[in-house]
Amino acid sequence: MSTNGAGERDLRVLKSKRDASRYQILVAIADRQPAVSQQEIADTVGITAQAVSEYVQELTDEGYVETQGRGRYTVTKEGVDWLISRTDDLRDFARFVAEEIIGHVETETAIATDDIAANESVTLSMIDGTLCATPNGSGSVTAIAITDANEGQDVGVTDFEGLHEYEIGAVTILVVPEIRNGGSRSVERETTTTLASDHDYVAVAGTEALATAQSAGITPDLRFGTASAVPEASARGISVLLLVTENRLSNHTERLRENGIGYELVDERG
Repeated sequence: MSTNGAGERDLRVLKSKRDASRYQILVAIADRQPAVSQQEIADTVGITAQAVSEYVQELTDEGYVETQGRGRYTVTKEGVDWLISRTDDLRDFARFVAEEIIGHVETETAIATDDIAANESVTLSMIDGTLCATPNGSGSVTAIAITDANEGQDVGVTDFEGLHEYEIGAVTILVVPEIRNGGSRSVERETTTTLASDHDYVAVAGTEALATAQSAGITPDLRFGTASAVPEASARGISVLLLVTENRLSNHTERLRENGIGYELVDERG
């Protein structure tokens, strides 16, 4: 049968409940042979033990399974060949779906920098950490809009061409002592304000860190979930100053390392 571009493939195992059950039963026997409980197979496949018995008898009659006494079965060479052929068909079909179907319908969402019409070519860029679409697809990264959008609205885009190239945002970590070690009082206001002026965002983790930002007249951009948010912001090209209380430091540095993001440490602990 034709699968609209996937080639001539026998996909009855997908279309027929009977063939799907036969396939799963053969796999279950091959996985457990020679000691195989029909109830185990039934639980695995999701059918009754009586149905398993009937299928096993049918597979035995066709030469796909050999019975070696009650509860002892093995898959024959013919049965293995049948499994391999159906598995190859499924693998090829899955590859076709992944590459030819899903690959072509993959979409992203961007913010329109101007009015955009559906099917219009657009240029994609990362602005302040957000994917943006601009009419006239003449940039290094382009896509096709799948929806109409006015300036500032979200717009669906697909059929991407090119590769985003933008720098990872710098991360500086200002370590704030815990309250028993002096807390925010141990951090010079000028240190905080100077560092903040060199970064796009300010994030705080811990009460002492929040107090340090507030004492410098800074309203944090990020206060919660910073262990995840800071690496994500940096990966989108945003530079971040992270004020973190010392007892939360290791969690944040570990997450940055896991994401391959470097950082500069400014330690205000005495």
